[in-house]
Amino acid sequence: MNSIEAKLPSPMRLPLFAAPMFLVSGVDLVVGACKAGIVGSFPTSNCRTVEELDTWMGSIADALSKPKDAGQAWDNAPWAVNLITHSSNSRLADDLALVGEYKPPIVITALGSPKPVMETVKGYGGIVLADVVDLKLARKAADAGADGLACITSGAGGHTGSLSPFAFIATVREFFSGPIVVGGGISSGAGVAGAIAAGADAVYMGTRFIPARESLAVDDYKQMVVDHGMADLVVSDGITGTPASWLRPSLIASGYDPDDLARPAAVRNYDANQSPAKRWKDTWAAGQGLETIRKVQPIGEIVDELADQYDAAVARFAALNANRLAL
Repeated sequence: MNSIEAKLPSPMRLPLFAAPMFLVSGVDLVVGACKAGIVGSFPTSNCRTVEELDTWMGSIADALSKPKDAGQAWDNAPWAVNLITHSSNSRLADDLALVGEYKPPIVITALGSPKPVMETVKGYGGIVLADVVDLKLARKAADAGADGLACITSGAGGHTGSLSPFAFIATVREFFSGPIVVGGGISSGAGVAGAIAAGADAVYMGTRFIPARESLAVDDYKQMVVDHGMADLVVSDGITGTPASWLRPSLIASGYDPDDLARPAAVRNYDANQSPAKRWKDTWAAGQGLETIRKVQPIGEIVDELADQYDAAVARFAALNANRLAL
């Protein structure tokens, strides 16, 4: 078994990440999540230029370096950035240089090996999580020295996986002892508690935060998440070349036939310098957690609700276990 002893940075009110979401996660959502006591994160590709990324990272680092606000019940949780390490991303070196300057406690790699970021992040004491969607990639990331794995499972929004979270966690634990963050269809505090009980160290939650007031999602996107459910999702590689979960109405509005999405003929291209934001800005992703989302609201309220649900689930489990032990 991999013998990495890394731990997720603390403090965290809940073992929860507001996952980095394309065209959704920005400065306000990251800072709001951290001030509510959960990890806030964003993909660097949400910034169209290196200069904009510099501004974003500076704003986040400055906001979270200050003592907690008056009336803020929780200490600021750590923040994270998501870097695409695919060979097509020509901006990786520039983005990584800013990571070295601003030192986010957590760096999440996606769509490629974590190796390119290891020296920089390890150099300032941060930890590296590798985003993986199957066991082959999980083993590769573990062998590359990733501190932790973000296991993306069936039901996740955006670039998604196909494995059961329970099977994925259990199998990864056979060869990896570092932190496991699991994501896919989890949108309640009870779901967070269930994932922890199954062996994960934290949960990646994205869709639940799309309709946060602080998110960058346009109003129509937020309302679409509120109004639609699992039956309105389409999983296809026909938009980016990688399987992803999309809201059917957004595909139709963008001129796609959701029932006939052919994979793009071109090779996959995740180059931040070529503005994927423009190419995919009207095709909206979401995961299977849609059904429990009722309204647009501030992220602080969302986290409060999740915390209450988590506490109730833990109490229920404790009561059931007490009954078991009494037999």
